[in-house]
Amino acid sequence: MSVPPAEEARARRRPNGDHGVYFDEARNRFVTQATVGYDGRGKRIVRKGTGKSETAALRALRERIKEYEAGLVVGADRYTVKQAVEEWLQLGHARTSARTLEKDTHLAKHVIEHLGARKVKDLRPDEVERWLRLLAGSMTNRTLADVRSVLNRSVKRAMAHGMVTRNVVELVETPRGRAGRGSRSMTMQEAADVLTLTAGHPMHAYIVVSLVTGLRTEEVRALRWDHVDLEGDPDAGLPPSVAVWRSVRMGGDTKTAKSRRTIALSGLAVAVLKRHRTAQTAARFAAGSRWQESGLVFTSQVGTVLDASNVRDLFRDALALVPGIEPAQWTPRDLRHSFASIMSERGVPLEEISRLLGHSGTAVTEAVYRKELRPVIQTGAQVMDAVFAHVEADPVWVMEPLFGVAEAMGEPADLSPTLSPSRRLARA
Repeated sequence: MSVPPAEEARARRRPNGDHGVYFDEARNRFVTQATVGYDGRGKRIVRKGTGKSETAALRALRERIKEYEAGLVVGADRYTVKQAVEEWLQLGHARTSARTLEKDTHLAKHVIEHLGARKVKDLRPDEVERWLRLLAGSMTNRTLADVRSVLNRSVKRAMAHGMVTRNVVELVETPRGRAGRGSRSMTMQEAADVLTLTAGHPMHAYIVVSLVTGLRTEEVRALRWDHVDLEGDPDAGLPPSVAVWRSVRMGGDTKTAKSRRTIALSGLAVAVLKRHRTAQTAARFAAGSRWQESGLVFTSQVGTVLDASNVRDLFRDALALVPGIEPAQWTPRDLRHSFASIMSERGVPLEEISRLLGHSGTAVTEAVYRKELRPVIQTGAQVMDAVFAHVEADPVWVMEPLFGVAEAMGEPADLSPTLSPSRRLARA
C-alpha cells in the first residue's frame, strides 16, 4: 500500500538546519518556507519555495533566500525584459519631453520583440551581443546605439529596484551598424546663393540667422525678441547681438552650460531681422484674434512655436529656389555645419569656432565637425622643407607661411607667391 505524499513528508525527519516541507494537496506541490528576517514593524519576512518534489522545493527555497540576501524583491525570479522596459517607459521618463518618450517607445519595440519574454535575471551578455548584431544589418549606428540604450536603461532601473543583481547590457559594446546620413556643409558659393536667392521666402530670416551665427536648430526655434539686440551700444563698444539662453529642450535649457552665450550679429543678420520683425507685425495684424503671442522671433502664421518638421519642410521649400541644390539632401542642422566650415576655411582658430558653436571644448568640435575643419597644419612640413631642401622636391606645391616659420628659419617675410623656401633653395 502506497503512502500519500503528505504523510510521507510528515513522517520523514529533516536534518538540522534544513527547513520543513509540507505537501499542498490543492496545488499538488511540495512547499517549504523559512523566515529570513523582520521588517521595521517586527513582522516576519518569509520566503517560500515550491516544487514537484521535496528536493525541488528546498532548491527553490534556497534560491529565494539567496535572492533576498542579494537585495532582490519578491517576484524578481519571474520579472521579464518586457516588464522592465514597459515600467521604464511608464515611470522612468518623469524629466523627459513627450517627444523623447514617443521616440523611446518606438525604439522599445525592437527590444520587446526579440528579448521581451526573457527573464531579466537569466539575460546573458552573449545573447544581448547576438541580438545587437542581428539588428546591425538594418540599423544605422545612431539608431542601434539608441536601441541598446533603451535596454540598458531599463535593466539599470530594474537593478535599482531590486529585480536583478547586475546589468549585463553594460558589458556589451554596440556593434557597427549601417552608415547613416553624414553631415553636409555648403561651399562659400552655395551659401552665398542660398542667402541671396531665398530672400523672398518666409524662411529667409531663419536661414540667415542659422548660417551666420551657427546656432543649433533648437536654439533658433526658441529665440525670443527680448534676447535680440538689433541696435547695440556704440558708445560702450557693444555691437548688435543675440543672447542664446534658451532652447526647445525639456525645461527650456540649452544643451550645456557653455551653450549659453552671447553672439554678435553681422550687418546682414541685423538688416534681415529688422525686416523680419516688420513682416511679423503685419502677420500679427492679419491673424487678428487667432494670433497667439509667444514673443518668439520665428513663429507660424498665428504666432505659435515651429516644430522640427515645420522647419525642415519650410527650409527645403526655400532651397527649391536655389539652382544646383537638391532640397531633399539638406536639413536645417546643415546650416550650423556650414557655419563651422566657413569659419574654418577663413582661418578662424578651432578654439574660437568651439566658443561660437557653444561646445564644452574643442574635442567636441573636432569629433562632430571634423569634416568641416579645413586648415591643414603645415608647420612641420614647412620646417622640414627648409631644413632638408632637396633638388627632387616637387616645385609645384606651395604652402602658406604659418606661425612665423619663415622668419624663424631666416627666410624673408615676403615669400614668393609661387615657391616655398625649400623650392627656392632647390633652384639655387
